[in-house]
Parts: sequence; structure tokens; C-alpha cells
Amino acid sequence: MTLPRIVSREEWRAAREALLVKEEVVTRARDALNAERRELPMVAVDDEYVFEGGEGKATLPDLFQGRRHLVVHHFMFAPEWDEGCAGCSEFLDNVGHLAHLWARDASFAVVSRAPYTRILPFKARMGWTVPWYSSYGNDFNRDFQATSEDAGEDVEWSGVSCFLKERDQVFHTYSAYGRALEGLGSATSFLDLTPLGATDGHARVRRHDEYED
Repeated sequence: MTLPRIVSREEWRAAREALLVKEEVVTRARDALNAERRELPMVAVDDEYVFEGGEGKATLPDLFQGRRHLVVHHFMFAPEWDEGCAGCSEFLDNVGHLAHLWARDASFAVVSRAPYTRILPFKARMGWTVPWYSSYGNDFNRDFQATSEDAGEDVEWSGVSCFLKERDQVFHTYSAYGRALEGLGSATSFLDLTPLGATDGHARVRRHDEYED
């Protein structure tokens, strides 16, 4: 591996300032992209999916846990696998404290096709406490392109889907897969994918044990 050149502090500062100009261009472009994403149209979800989780059966509205927004991580874990995907595991390891999402009216949940009896021991092994549900037996993963078919065989995809709940109606607002998940994990990064956005919540940021219930 080729290492960076060794230069004086003055040369480093000049190079850093030149790069900073480019970084600020990317930041402004990302802000514009986030704003455009918030204006995406949405689709009503009328299918009555039934999941299995730590408290038994649950519907898609149940996954919101009383909040307005829901971010779902499509975790690659096929019904016949004994353990979840290594890449998805790394992604989930980097998800921050969920209190920062909850305080801004958003919930986070993991969904996999594996039966819950396979998910539970793997979840315990990894030490995760995030809400995790099995979609075994329903078409949730297929409907949101986290499972597809290639040459007659099922193919799993790592992804994130966002949903909005207005009164009793659930809407699908956004999905992303593969490399589009790079850089996600913080509350801000997830909120930027939702119609709510992250900017609205900055003034309410607290230490995770200081939020009101």
C-alpha cells in the first residue's frame, strides 16, 4: 500500500483547505438530494402483513410502536440459513442508540425471512436488542425488493425501507439497497431518508438517557 506523502504543516494545511472546498460542494449536494428525497411521492400499503417478533404476532402498523415514521432494515437471513449475513451484521453493529430516533417520532425495526426460532438465538449471540421480526410466510421481502428470484432460486438483498403512518393508513416512502446503505447507521442518517428529515429534530437532541418517555 502506498502511503501519503510527508509534507510540512503549511503544505498539509493548504492541501486540506483545497479538499475542504470540494467536501463542502458534496455536503451542499447531499442537502439538496435529501430535500428532493423528502418530496418523493408515496404509495399506500394495503397488504395485511403478519410478522412474528419478541411479543408474538405483529402487523406492519404494530412495527411503528405508536410513532409516525418507521425505518426497516431488510436483514439478509433466508429461512434455511443458520445465521444471518455477515455484511448485514456489521451494518447492524453500527446502528446507534434508538432513543435518538424515538425522540423524533421514528421507529427502527429489522425484518428477515428466517423463522423467528432461527432469528432469536442468532440475535442473542450477537447481543442485539433492536426490534427484530420474521416475515416468514408472507411476501413483505418480495414486495419491497429485498428478495428476488434468479434462475429459480431466491436471492436476498440487504436494504432499508421507510414508511409513514397517517391515521390508520401506512405509506411506503423510500427504499435503498446494497451500496446505498454505506454511511447509514446514525439517527440523522436514517431520518434523512424519511419525509420527516433530520433538520427538524436537531434542536431536540439530548443524551440518550435524557429524553422523556
